Amino acid sequence: MEIIKDQKFDGYKGQKQQSESKKVSNVRKDGDVYFNTGDMMVKDKDYNIYFNDRIGDTFRWKGENISTTEVSNVLTDIDFVVDACVYGVPIPGHDGKAGMATLLIKPEVTDISDKELSVISTHCQHSLPVYAIPMFLRLKWGELDMTSTIKQSKVKLKEEGFDYWTVGDPLFYYEKSTKTFKNITKETFEDINNQSILF
Repeated sequence: MEIIKDQKFDGYKGQKQQSESKKVSNVRKDGDVYFNTGDMMVKDKDYNIYFNDRIGDTFRWKGENISTTEVSNVLTDIDFVVDACVYGVPIPGHDGKAGMATLLIKPEVTDISDKELSVISTHCQHSLPVYAIPMFLRLKWGELDMTSTIKQSKVKLKEEGFDYWTVGDPLFYYEKSTKTFKNITKETFEDINNQSILF
């Protein structure tokens, strides 16, 4: 969106540096300034503009663009999953980012066994294209971190990824050959990093 006299951009309250980072200069001509919303918009035949998705809420894996919202909606259809935060994480030896989902589990489900993991994998296989199935799961109880605007906070989750030594929550990876989620141990974490386990 162009910043002009009648279309001002006030920015984020008390966050001048973040506000300035959203400005893009010299887009169509020297001296113009635009505000990068981070939203993907769609224009119809009548030139009406509609919100489509957050640009930051997609990632590319196996040559496909994957919507985190679409994957999250599928995962929250599982009866013991309260909420799902989906994001892309890099894997050594692979282009793009693999899907990872942090699942908020119902408090009454105190442990996740092979039975629940099988429910998750079967549901994903039936409801998502192969390339959109999360390659990693992180399970949490309690609550997911939220931003001040009540959106899921993904920054820390992305930074921690599937790091066995950093993440204190249960971690799993999707084993292609068996189409099941397997526990990430220190050994499998090393195997993923040295590319003995492929995705």
